[in-house]
Amino acid sequence: MKDLNKIKKDLRQRRVNRTRSKVSGNALKPRLAVFKGLRQLSIQAIDDVAGKTVASAYDKEVTAKTNMEKAKGVGLLIAKKLQEKKISQAVFDKRHYKYHGLVKEVADGAREGGLQF
Repeated sequence: MKDLNKIKKDLRQRRVNRTRSKVSGNALKPRLAVFKGLRQLSIQAIDDVAGKTVASAYDKEVTAKTNMEKAKGVGLLIAKKLQEKKISQAVFDKRHYKYHGLVKEVADGAREGGLQF
C-alpha cells in the first residue's frame, strides 16, 4: 500500500497538471503563477514560450499587517511591475490551490492594479 504522503503528493501534482494543461502564457500575456508557502506568498509572471520570468513579487516587499492585506499588496505590486513593462493582460494560474482566501486576494489586487485576466 502506498504511503499517505505519496498519495497526497500525487493528487496535488494531478491538480497542477490539470490546471497547466489549460493555462499558458506568452510575452504579451504572461502566466501569473501563485506560490503560497507556510510563511510567504509570491507570484511570478512567466513567459512560457521563452521559458523566462517577466516579473515577480513577494510579500516581503509589501508592508501590511494581515496576510490578506499582504496578498492584495502582492497583487497590486505585480500589476505595477507589469504595467511598467507595458503589459496589461495576463493569465491567472492558481496551481493546485483553491480559488479563495489569499489566492483570491492576490487576483483581486492584480485586477485593481489594472491587469485583465
